This record gives sequence, structure tokens and C-alpha cells, in this order.
Amino acid sequence: MSIEEAIFKSQTFGTLKFSEMMDETKRFIARDPDRFYKIIIGTDSNPAVPTVLVTAITIWRVGNGAIHFWTESERRMFHSMRERVWQEAINSITLAQELRGHLREHLGEDFFWEGNEIHVDMGEKGPTKEFVESVIGMIKGYDFLPVIKPYAFGASVVADRHT
Repeated sequence: MSIEEAIFKSQTFGTLKFSEMMDETKRFIARDPDRFYKIIIGTDSNPAVPTVLVTAITIWRVGNGAIHFWTESERRMFHSMRERVWQEAINSITLAQELRGHLREHLGEDFFWEGNEIHVDMGEKGPTKEFVESVIGMIKGYDFLPVIKPYAFGASVVADRHT
């Protein structure tokens, strides 16, 4: 499925196509363009079989509110926790790249992507600790700032709310 065909949901705006979600994002930023913004993307899932991955986008006007959207993957089988966590990171990176491209086109090259974050629902403790470094390396390789537990609210709180 292409990004233009993806369905996004919002508690504020309802069900949206990608272009409509981008329009709401641009309107939110245009209301106060001089503020500092962060875009935080995180994916989470529950261990149900088959599994749905939920990828959430938080547009945070630092110090003054946020909006968020989420999209769900089709159900699929994962054979290990490692495979599921890697796919969560890949879903976040893929959506972050699409957003970055569209927002650069509409808001300019240097608007706010420096230091924006991909939150992963993994940490240095627990069952995911053995592959934290490799997932962090992959995220950095795509020029995003990785954030892990306990600070990864984009995945462990926002996306988790919709799993």
C-alpha cells in the first residue's frame, strides 16, 4: 500500500487520508509558525497473533500543545519478538521519511527536522535489550534521533493507546 492510500485516525479530526493528515499538520504549524516544533513517530503492537502494528505521529508545539494521528498495519504473523520490534522500527522510519519529504516540500528545508525523534518501545532492560544497539544504529542511519524506554512515549504511550 502506498502512503497516499494509508488511512490515518485522529481523535480530533476523525478518519483521514495521508494528504488530509498533512493538511491538518500544516494548519497546526501555520497557526504559530514561530514556535519550535518536534515530530515524534513511534510504533507499537501487542503480542496478539496475528499482530497489528500501530504507528503514531505526534506534532508537538513545544511548550504549547500537540496533535497526533495514527495508522494501523494489516494483521501479520511475526515469528519472534526480534522480528516484530524490527518491523516496528521500520514502520516508524518509513513514515518519518514520507513526512520529512512532504513537510520539506511545503515548509522548507530547515523548518524543524533537526533532532526529530523516532521512539521505539524497547530499552536497555528487559527482553529487547540484546538488540537495542542495532535498532538505534538503523534509526541513526536514516538521520533520525532514536529514543528508547523510558523516554519513548511516542511508542510506549501514544501508539500503545491505539493497539
